[in-house]
Amino acid sequence: MTMPQFHTLPDGRRLAYRHTPGTAPDPVLVFLPGYKSDMAGGKAVALFDQALATGRGCLLLDYAGCGLSDGRFADGTLSRWRDEVLALVDAICPGRPLLLAGSSMGGWLMLLVALARPHQVRGLLGIAAAPDFTEWGYDAAQQALLATGEVLYEDNPYGSEPTPTHPGFWRDGQANRVLGAPIAFAGPVHLLHGQRDADVPWEVALRLAAALRSDAVQVTLVKDGDHRLSRDPDLALLLRTAEALRAKL
Repeated sequence: MTMPQFHTLPDGRRLAYRHTPGTAPDPVLVFLPGYKSDMAGGKAVALFDQALATGRGCLLLDYAGCGLSDGRFADGTLSRWRDEVLALVDAICPGRPLLLAGSSMGGWLMLLVALARPHQVRGLLGIAAAPDFTEWGYDAAQQALLATGEVLYEDNPYGSEPTPTHPGFWRDGQANRVLGAPIAFAGPVHLLHGQRDADVPWEVALRLAAALRSDAVQVTLVKDGDHRLSRDPDLALLLRTAEALRAKL
């Protein structure tokens, strides 16, 4: 891994990122982490190391309020993080074709970025992608609480602190749902999903595949895979899939 660098936004906030350029015009793989995650996770590191070893382009980043980036997590929304991704791409790899890899919430964010840059984003790689989880991921009582402006706290299976959902994030998520209409992306897509995922039902991958306009969509279900898909065989599958997608772009 390279040392983190920082990009300063117009409002003064600094976004942390790691970048290896590869060779233009090859596509740059941009990894989009999940909710309350960052670029230090196993999947991000594996993809970056693969890019370094093969001379490919790769960009990792921390959203504002996450990891090494400035800001408060409570202020984060999909729209805000989408715009941060776009600003970073414009600054670090302007004009380069992109392969977006999104994990969990990052899989929703990659769709929003692709819709914002249809001529630049050439392929999508979803890992337990969770589009529209502000809708299907909360029951009626939880949504009612969020609608009142209260913060929702839930048990966190991955750490000791409860996981917060802030009402601003939830409202913005509801405004950015994508599964209810065709998704105007025509490039190659590969979705990886574990069938023992306790956070994002694997059926969401099939809903997303059906919603995408592209006919070049593949779904790989890992029968014993959990939400993280971070075991050695899972990471090997991820790296093979990323290389296969690159070859199609």
